Amino acid sequence: MSTSIRAVLRAAKHTTAPQFPPRKFPTSGFVTLDATQKIEEEDLPSYVPEDYYSVYMGEVFGSRYKVVTKLGFGVNSTVWLCRDLRDHRYLTLKLRVRAREHHPLDMHGDNEIKIIDVLNSFEIAGPHGNHKCILYEPLGMSYTDFLRLLPESRFPKELVQQSIQLLLVSLDYLHRCNVVHTDISPSNVLLGIEDHSILSQIEQDELEWPLARKVLNDRTIYFSRPMPVNKGLPVLCDLGEARVGTHMHRGDIMPGIYRAPEVILGMDWDSKVEIWAVGVMMWDLLEGNHLFFAEKNGMLNDEQHVAEMVSFLGPPPPEYLKRSEKCYQYWDSQGNWKGSIPIPNQSFEIHEQWLNEEEQALFV
Repeated sequence: MSTSIRAVLRAAKHTTAPQFPPRKFPTSGFVTLDATQKIEEEDLPSYVPEDYYSVYMGEVFGSRYKVVTKLGFGVNSTVWLCRDLRDHRYLTLKLRVRAREHHPLDMHGDNEIKIIDVLNSFEIAGPHGNHKCILYEPLGMSYTDFLRLLPESRFPKELVQQSIQLLLVSLDYLHRCNVVHTDISPSNVLLGIEDHSILSQIEQDELEWPLARKVLNDRTIYFSRPMPVNKGLPVLCDLGEARVGTHMHRGDIMPGIYRAPEVILGMDWDSKVEIWAVGVMMWDLLEGNHLFFAEKNGMLNDEQHVAEMVSFLGPPPPEYLKRSEKCYQYWDSQGNWKGSIPIPNQSFEIHEQWLNEEEQALFV
């Protein structure tokens, strides 16, 4: 019996996925950028170098996951394509910023692991604190990157319709599970991957044409490698800021121009704010430009944002204003605008430029 078990195990060993050939990543032949030039995560307003773990190409995490290229970055993580040296497949590694006690970005970080079926997660020690590593199935390019490849940087009407339908199905599932995503934007909708050979090609590209990078005394910062176009269905991802529970929530959420008025005005909010974000995103995908500018002197500005909302939708009802004291910074007790920024003279109809008259009437 023991002999036959060994035979079965030997047979199983030889029927697993083919092993990757040993590869060493180049230490020269790449563009070295000016150390004073800000790139990637350094351009984020909240960037603190010590918060980010300094990854090097070819580094192995958890004695198993070997980094082969950088895929992206965000306020609370960097994202890398890696090879699973044990199961011989490609995975996405999300490496979160260091744990910070009572920091708002860390209070909900573990919700991501609880909500979705991650493949693995563990912590590593960095020079300035601990970092959570999360492993996922790889996904393709984001809608933000996809838009840049299209004429006029916009989706055809039919693709917008299909995309929004699938996004609403995803959100309906989350909301039924009492989860609010809180971070809806084209950057967090990624195309699925049907042909996984593109992942091995990405690694080969890194070997032959290594990413440009900035080399500092204590870290190397790489440019992200663009993902190739692929035909998979869109996937709503990145639940790192998700909120869980049936109660009302409070606090600043959502990417700047996608914020709902309840968030800007400091009100309690629930999953309904995500329908606002979907509507704003739908406009951006169809029109090829943002519905809201929401900036003053080059900075995101709440009053400018609210003034633009009023220009499109008109003033809110008096009952709405009673939900937050912050409302009275912009309106008087009668509901009249008193903000220092004039209400812009604009409308949906003026800005919409791609639909015929009947389609526009349905859309706006």
